[in-house]
Amino acid sequence: MKDYQYFLDRQHCQCLLFVPEQASSLHRLPKHRVAVTGRRSFAARAGSYPGNVGVPKQWYNLIADLPVKPPPMLHPGTHQPLNPSDLAPLFPDELIRQELTEERFIDIPDEVRDVYELWRPTPLIRAKRLEKLLGTPAKIYYKYEGTSPAGSHKGNTAVPQAWYNAAAGVKNVVTETGAGQWGSALSFASTLFGLNCEVWQVRASYDQKPYRRLMMETWGAKVHPSPSDVTEAGRRLLAADPSSPGSLGMAISEAVEVAATNADTKYCLGSVLNHVLLHQTVIGEECLEQLAAIGDTPDVVIGCTGGGSNFGGLAFPFMREKLAGRMNPQFKAVEPAACPTLTKGVYAYDYGDTAGLTPLMKMHTLGHDFVPDPIHAGGLRYHGMAPLISHVYELGFMEAMSIQQTECFEAALQFARTEGIIPAPEPTHAIAAAIREALECKRTGEEKVILIAMCGHGHFDLAAYDRYLRGDMIDLSHSAEKLKESLGAIPKV
Repeated sequence: MKDYQYFLDRQHCQCLLFVPEQASSLHRLPKHRVAVTGRRSFAARAGSYPGNVGVPKQWYNLIADLPVKPPPMLHPGTHQPLNPSDLAPLFPDELIRQELTEERFIDIPDEVRDVYELWRPTPLIRAKRLEKLLGTPAKIYYKYEGTSPAGSHKGNTAVPQAWYNAAAGVKNVVTETGAGQWGSALSFASTLFGLNCEVWQVRASYDQKPYRRLMMETWGAKVHPSPSDVTEAGRRLLAADPSSPGSLGMAISEAVEVAATNADTKYCLGSVLNHVLLHQTVIGEECLEQLAAIGDTPDVVIGCTGGGSNFGGLAFPFMREKLAGRMNPQFKAVEPAACPTLTKGVYAYDYGDTAGLTPLMKMHTLGHDFVPDPIHAGGLRYHGMAPLISHVYELGFMEAMSIQQTECFEAALQFARTEGIIPAPEPTHAIAAAIREALECKRTGEEKVILIAMCGHGHFDLAAYDRYLRGDMIDLSHSAEKLKESLGAIPKV
C-alpha cells in the first residue's frame, strides 16, 4: 500500500482510487485537492507535485534556540531548582532527560515512529470554502490532527510516553484528563505497549462526554470522575465541595498522588511539561515541509491554549524559522474567556495541581485553587500554562487573546458547514480567531496566509453543539472575586 497515494477531492467530496506515486497524471491535481495517506500527506496545487512528506525523525526543542532560557522548576518543599532524581518517582529516566535537556533535536525511536505511521503525517488542508463564505482575500490552512485513533493531537505524546515507560519496565501508568482526548490517547497507547492505565477525568467532562469514558474503557483503561473518593486529595476536595465540577488541577493531584505512593506506577501528563511539547513538534515539522512544498509561508499561526501542547506543537518549529530570519509569522494563542490564563493570569511560580503535590513552575497562572466554570472546551479548563509557552509569551514572541464560547461555536458551525469537519470545542477558539483575522483581511485587502492548529474532531462533543443549536449555551466568565482569592494563594517564592 505504501507505493500508492490516496487522493481526496475536497471540492467534489469524491475519492479517487489508489493512484501510483509515479503516475504521470499527478501534475493535473487541482489546487483544492489534498493528498492523504496513512504514511504521507501533503497539500498539492496544479502544476506542482510536492513529493512525499514523511513522518519526522526527530522532535524539536525550542529551548535550544531561545536567547534567554526559561526559569527552572523548583522543588515544592525546598524551593530549590529540581534535580533529575526529584522527578524519578513520577517519570522514567528518558522522559526526565527530555524534560531537562537543552539539546536542539531528540531522535524519535523507531518503535514510536512505527505507531505514528498509523496516522501520520496528518493532512494540511486549505479551507477554500470557508474563505469563500467569508469573502476574504486571505488563504486559510488548517493542520488537522483529528485523523489519529483517538481523534486529536494527544497521541503524539501518548505513544512515546507509553513506550518509554514500558521500556523502563513500568507496569502501570496514571493520568488526568479534561475533555477526554488525552485520556483516550494514553489508553490507546498503553494497550499497544502492555501497560495498565488508570485515568481521573474532570467531573464536568465525565458527565458531559460519556462516550469519551467508554472509548477509554474500550482500550482497557479504568476511569474515575475527579474529584473521587479513591485518593486522599480527592476526598479532601469532595469534603470541601461535594458538588465540585472538578478541574484539571484537581485531577492532576489525584493521579500524582497515586504515582508518588506506588513504586510500580508512573505518571503521564498530556500537556504543560517540556517533554510533552517536545513530542508535539511533529505537527509543526510536518507542516513546514507541507507549506514549503506548495510555496507558502504563514503570516499568522493560530492555536487554542489550555496547557499549551497543541499550540506549541505547531508553533515552535515556525518560531525556530523566525528566530533564524527565514520567515516572519505572528503567533496568536487563543484561550476561553472563562479561563484566561495568559490574558488575566500572573507570571509566577505556582503548583501545577490543586493539592500542591507537583514541582513549582514559573508560568502564567490564575492560582492553583482556581476552578474554572464548566465550559464545553474541557481541555482548556486549566489554571496554568506550559512554562515554555509562558516564557515565550514573556519574551514577546507571541500574542494571546480570549474568546467567549458562543462566538467559538458560531465559528465552528461556519467551519463545519463549509469544510465538513465538526471541530472539538477546543480548536473552535482558534477557528474563531482565524475568522476574525480573515475578516480583517477582507476589510484591508491584505492577502495573508493564516495557519490554524486544528487539533481534533468533535464527534464526542455533539451534546455541546446541541446546546448551542437549541439556544441554551451561555457565555461564562471568571469571577473577579474568585480570581483575586485564588491569586492570593499562590506560594511566595
